[in-house]
Formats: sequence, structure tokens, C-alpha cells
Amino acid sequence: MDVFDELLRGVRGRGAVFGRSVLCAPWSLRFTNGAYLTLCLPLRGAGWIVPEGGEPLRVEVGEAAIVRGPAPFVFTDDPSEGTAARAGGVREVRWGQVRDSGAASGSVPEFDCATVLLAAAYDVQEQLPQRLLRALPPAVVVPDEEDCAPLRDYLEAQLGRGRPGDQIVLDRLLDWMLVCTLRDWFDRPEANPPGWYGALGDEVAGPALRAMHDDPAHPWTTAELASRAGVSRTTLAKRFTELVGDGPVAYLTEWRMTLAADLLTRPELTVAAVARRVGYADAFGFSAAFKRVRGESPSAFRREAQASGPVEAAAPAG
Repeated sequence: MDVFDELLRGVRGRGAVFGRSVLCAPWSLRFTNGAYLTLCLPLRGAGWIVPEGGEPLRVEVGEAAIVRGPAPFVFTDDPSEGTAARAGGVREVRWGQVRDSGAASGSVPEFDCATVLLAAAYDVQEQLPQRLLRALPPAVVVPDEEDCAPLRDYLEAQLGRGRPGDQIVLDRLLDWMLVCTLRDWFDRPEANPPGWYGALGDEVAGPALRAMHDDPAHPWTTAELASRAGVSRTTLAKRFTELVGDGPVAYLTEWRMTLAADLLTRPELTVAAVARRVGYADAFGFSAAFKRVRGESPSAFRREAQASGPVEAAAPAG
């Protein structure tokens, strides 16, 4: 499996659409849903994303914005004005499933309003995708590339059709749009992905990384990983550490603990079963490694994960 696919397979919308907003100036939407990621797609017109404590970013039709939570942010037509003092007021938006909100400034016909925004929220609880998503800035704006652009019109056409399975269709379309946008962002020169992401394309470190991702439970040694790249152990260790920041064995341990953290949220798996899945012969050795890397025992991590439970969608504000 491609590493990018593997990392993002847990990013799935479940009732993700929470707003199709028809916006007539002056307007400001304050998103307080606390989602891990929010995807903003202007279907018509443009606006400004204003992250909490960050610089405004303009987003237009043909672009997508991704905002990393859980801090609130504002989507507005004029970032130069204080949102609290705006004549049109500020609408609070929380995670829900309201698709057509109508005009933000009274009962104005939709065609008289300059901007239509589609927003979707993602609650990413899995550790695996967070390895990549933590590298995102607070907000990014990405132009549609060829493989993403045709999806926008089709996505809008599906809104409000009221057919059976409508929400599932919208969730999967938005998943596609989100992954397209993330892939395009990490390919851009201004992106700052983690070292291991760039190292995947390296002729020395790349084969070793892919081998560890493909079979994390295998008892890999530096010598065996070096043979995958056709280099010496010294060459692999030096190049790997330069690009990734850790040696191959340290990276493998951290990768296994990331996988284990997600497996521990599954109540049907014992700690010993999780240990075997990530390459440890017994629970004792696994528990020691998990606590060293993550600062708590597997049992404590599991209790905390079970106590937090799944995050439910909040009702839309006002």
C-alpha cells in the first residue's frame, strides 16, 4: 500500500457536511466546532479565512482551504473589520448537518448573494493520519489541480437531492476532495512535510521506509534494511538519519507505537495481541517500549481512549 494512502485511510467523513451557506455582505461566520480539520470550499465567490491568532488567507472558487483545529476560526468577506462590530453580525457555526442555511443577511434571494460556501468537519482521532496532518499549518489554501477540479461541480449537484444514502455519498465525495487537497498541498514547495515524508522518494532511505511500513511486525535489522536499498549499513544509517532525524531502528519503534495506539482502541484486542501485531513476542517488552515512546503504559492509554469515546456531532448553532 502507498504510504500516503495508508496514513490517510482513517480520515473519513461521518455526517461531515455541516453547512452550505449563502452569504450576502457584510457577513462573518465563526466556526467553533472544534474539529480536527475543517474543509472550506467556495462554490461561488470568495472570502477570507482568519485563523485564531493568524494572518488572513483569501480563498476563491477553484481553491480549497483546510483549517487545522481545534481552535476557532472566522470566514468573512472583509478581514480588515473587527468581526464583533460588523453590521451584519457574526454567525456562530458548530458541527451539525444543516446543508442549506439560506442567506446570511436576511431573506435575500440566493442569486443576489456573492458567495456560497460549503464546509465540512473531520474529527480525526486515529494516531496514524495525525503523523502527517500535524505537519499542516493552521490554515492552507490550495488551488484545485486537474484531478480535483471536476469534483467540485459534481459535489454541489449532489447537495439537497434527498435521495437514499445521500449523506454517505456526500461524505465520500468530501473525503475525495480532502485527500486531493492534502496531496496537492504536500507537493507544493512551500509545504513543510515531516522528514520521513520527503525521504520516501530517496533512493537510499525510501526502500527502507517502505519496507517498514509494508511489514512493521517483521524483525527488521539495519543490515536487512540496507540490503533493500543495495547499500551498506553505514550508508543507510547516515542517509536515513540525515533525512528523517532518527536512525532506522528508532523510526521503526516509533512507527510501531503509532500503529499500536490505534490498535489499543479496539476492545476485542488484548495488549498481548496488539504486541504481536506490531512485532513484539510478549506484552512485557511491548509495554516497556510503548511507555518509553509515548509516556504511559498501553493499559493507561486504552483506559483514556475508552473514557473519551467517539466525539459526537454538536447541534448547529442558532
